[in-house]
Amino acid sequence: MANFVFNAQARAEDKQGKGASRRLRRESLVPAIIYGGNAEPVSVTLELRELVKALESNAFFEEVVEIKVGDKVENVKIQALQRHPSKNTPMHADFKRA
Repeated sequence: MANFVFNAQARAEDKQGKGASRRLRRESLVPAIIYGGNAEPVSVTLELRELVKALESNAFFEEVVEIKVGDKVENVKIQALQRHPSKNTPMHADFKRA
């Protein structure tokens, strides 16, 4: 079992793009994507406070992370993380299936 577990919501097509991502960030949510493996990429939304807490540990960047999207569980590793240039808060995360 993974040490890091996130509950995420899948994002619909109309909730993607620059404007929608900005609205999500104002609600303390972080847009993210899960890709790789044989499945299609999935756009998800994570809670900012959960992600910030996980980022405090260096193990987060090395271990497999569990992301629960609805009733499906994805085992992933973080691939990329974009942060705000001055605030240093996460703006977007890319996860690759393990």
